Amino acid sequence: MEKKIARLRRAKSTRARIRILGVPRLSVLRTGQHLYAQVFTADGAQVLAAASTVQADVKDGLKSGKNMEAAAKVGRMIAERARAAGIEKVAFDRSGYRYHGRIKALADAAREGGLQF
Repeated sequence: MEKKIARLRRAKSTRARIRILGVPRLSVLRTGQHLYAQVFTADGAQVLAAASTVQADVKDGLKSGKNMEAAAKVGRMIAERARAAGIEKVAFDRSGYRYHGRIKALADAAREGGLQF
């Protein structure tokens, strides 16, 4: 439980800094089986774009929803959907997770998809 509390503490401080920037926020949630990404408005009141390994169009052709290939596909989809919503620049909220593995793969794919952060 202490591991989760530490992650949430890191996420809280990151989100406080992002709130000051006043730009849309790309938030990531990592579970054991799936990966979720959402783009929120600057105030966090509305979801502008979302993608996850649970969605049928994302999980087509994937062996698993918990590997780096799946994370890269979610990153490409969230970038595509955010750009369709008119969003070019976001702040990356990794939710307290370390920047490696699936989180890094998602971020790199989102950058390749045209998002700036």
